[in-house]
Order: sequence, then C-alpha cells, then structure tokens
Amino acid sequence: MRLATTLQYAADPRTAADQAAGWESAGLDAIWVAEAYGFDAPTILGYLAARTERLAIGSAILPIYSRTPALLAQTAAGLDALSGGRAMLGLGASGPQVVEGWHGVPYDKPLARTREIIEICRQAWRREPLAHDGIYRLPLPSGQGTGLGKPLKMLTHPVRDRIPIYLAALGDRNVTMTAELAEGWLPFLYLPERAGQVWGDALAAGAALRDPALGPLDIVAGGPLAIGADVTHLRSVARPVIALYVGGMGARGRNFYHDVVTRYGFGAAADRIQDLYLSGRKEAAAAAVPDELVELSTLIGPAGYVRDRIAAFRDSGVTTLNVTPLGPDPQRQLAAVKDMLD
Repeated sequence: MRLATTLQYAADPRTAADQAAGWESAGLDAIWVAEAYGFDAPTILGYLAARTERLAIGSAILPIYSRTPALLAQTAAGLDALSGGRAMLGLGASGPQVVEGWHGVPYDKPLARTREIIEICRQAWRREPLAHDGIYRLPLPSGQGTGLGKPLKMLTHPVRDRIPIYLAALGDRNVTMTAELAEGWLPFLYLPERAGQVWGDALAAGAALRDPALGPLDIVAGGPLAIGADVTHLRSVARPVIALYVGGMGARGRNFYHDVVTRYGFGAAADRIQDLYLSGRKEAAAAAVPDELVELSTLIGPAGYVRDRIAAFRDSGVTTLNVTPLGPDPQRQLAAVKDMLD
C-alpha cells in the first residue's frame, strides 16, 4: 500500500508545497493537488516536481470542462517531463455550480466527455495524429471553423506514452467506467466498511471490461490522520468538511455526496445536514453529521486503533492510503503510518 497526501493550502501554496516536499523523507509516496476555483493545480504541481525527487505528483482533480482534451494531454506530458516520469493525471467532472458559474461552459455529458478525453490523451501521448469524431471533433470540421485544421501529433516526445489517469467518481456508471478505463480511482467520503455495498457491483462490472494491460485499479482513499492517546477530539475537523459536501455541493436532488452518504445508510442525517446547510446554518449542519460517519472516514486515535483502520482500508481494496496529517508534527505522523504500511 502506498502512502499519499493531498496538499493543503489556503493562501500560501509555496510554503505548503515546501513543507510537503520535506515529507518525502518520511516515506510519502505520492502527493495530490486539488483545483476548484482558486489557484490552478498544474502550476503548483510543476513547483512540486522541482522540489522533489521520488514523489509521484498528481492533480486531484482537473475539471474536464476547463481545458480541451489536447491541453490536458499536454499538461500531463509537460509535468511528466519535468518530474522525470512521476506525473498522474487526475480528472473529474466537478459540478455545474463551478463549471457553469466559474468556467462559463455547459455542464453536459460528463461520462461521455470523460471517456473521449481518456482516448484522446492516450492517443496524444503515443504521438499519433489527433483525429476524433465525437463530442470533441478533431480536427474541427470546416463548417465550424476556417477549414484549415489538420490532424497534428504532439510536437515533443513524452517521457511516457501512458501517463496514469485517475478519475474522481461516485455514481455507479462513472465508477464502472473508471474500473474499465482508468489506472486509478479517487473516491470521496470513502467508508471502507461500507464501500462494497455502495460500489462493489459497479467496480465488478467495470473490471469485467478492463484491459489487462492497465494492471489492477489503484484505489486512493483515506482521511484525516492523527495518532496518539488523546487525539480523538481532532475527529471534529471532519465535520464541517462532510457538511460542506453533503449539504452544500449541489442543489437538492443533484448532490452526489448526499447520495453516497444516503446509500451508506445515513439518509435521514444527510437530509438534515442538507436542510441546515442550505438554510445558512453551517455550524448546525456540521453538528448534525453522525459520529459513526465521522469515525469511519478518519484515522484518528491511538496507534493500535489507527493500525486497525489501515487494515480496514486495505481489506476493502484500497491500494493507496491518502491521509491528511493533523497536529504540530505532520512528518512524524506520516513516518509512523509508513511504518504501519511496511
């Protein structure tokens, strides 16, 4: 099992990246950088590539609507070249509030777009002339432009012709596509004890269609981390995050996180969290998050307890443990977890 973290930065990504780069010596194997509607991820990933030697570095995630498929391929290839073959391309649909409100493009056909983007990226990395006739049309037909476009292959030579693609997926059809086509899966609000009842069938359906050349699906999951005799109070940091996603990430009836928590068996609580959050009562929404949901989505407690949580994640199929270390000495926390994984 690999050990990973997601870069946490509020206003100063450079300081956060410098600190995270130092965690390489603690045994960290991979680091992810998110992109919402603040700083872009590839710029920070390029900085991390220069500051590290061994870490795999990836986006988690780049919204598929914010860049053309060719630019996504170029971005991943450039990062892979800078890092010496350590890049991972994490993609996701994001959501209509960001896609239409920030990027100003329609949020439509997310699964079909993702499937085509994967195909085009891999075509570009193989340095094949880009020709595609689907949602994305390459070259652009003459009736939609000047008619001067022609199939082009990547001008530079990628370090690898297969850069790992990871998909953020929660819905059954998306998870099935992920298990079929991607190198890795980035679930959110992953409860190892209940993941099988939510996604087991979808993962199995995708695995049945999977090309063996892709290798096993890398499942990346975990949560906030703290190890100690008196740290359980730190589980409360997960409450506002869960409330934000379950309550505020999407309108009623169009919130994938609410749907997942409902499928976990917390339907009444999910409805309550959403009602409170959408009415502006964010603290009350956080307080309404069930204790069991908080506990199962974190790795916070004494060393033996954390070791048991790691075993639960491993037994559920997780192959990369993605943690957010809490407390004054995150490097020590990561080193302790790394020892538990070895």
